[in-house]
Amino acid sequence: MAEFAAARRPAISAERTIWRTSAPLARLTVRGEITAIAAALTATTIPAAVEVCRATINGDWAALWLGPDEQLLLGPEQQGAALATELEAKLQGLDHVVVDVGHRQGTFELAGAQAASLLNSGCPLDLRLAKFPVGMCTRTVLAKAEVVLWRRAPEHFHLEIWRSFGPYLAKFFDEAEKQFVS
Repeated sequence: MAEFAAARRPAISAERTIWRTSAPLARLTVRGEITAIAAALTATTIPAAVEVCRATINGDWAALWLGPDEQLLLGPEQQGAALATELEAKLQGLDHVVVDVGHRQGTFELAGAQAASLLNSGCPLDLRLAKFPVGMCTRTVLAKAEVVLWRRAPEHFHLEIWRSFGPYLAKFFDEAEKQFVS
């Protein structure tokens, strides 16, 4: 995650919207028939996200619903390989794929009173709380870059991005943030 090093920002602040990169994460994409995936995940104590465009959390792990046959699993970096191996064993004999996408993706976190407005500077979704509630997640675009957007709290968003877009989005956030600084 060296390319994000320059983008590291101070801790999230209650006074204003702050964006920052997050700690390294394990990222696994699991695709296949949802009931089989749900059963395999339940056996690992990670609840599958079975509600459309919603995330589930158990401990350090989250499962994000990205499609009727796709889950994005996020958790502690050091546990990713073991979980991938365990899922492969539990899904053996079923049509599925488990892919570690940790080297492809990075994360930005946005939090603060203006987080939704800051995102809406480059994202076409209606991010008002009533329309994009806590726990909702989806693929979308932000300033022409594909992202996975997940609302973790009323004023806290998690974005999964392709690493190559990291410097571009860091500059976008710096520029968009200027409209909220008084």
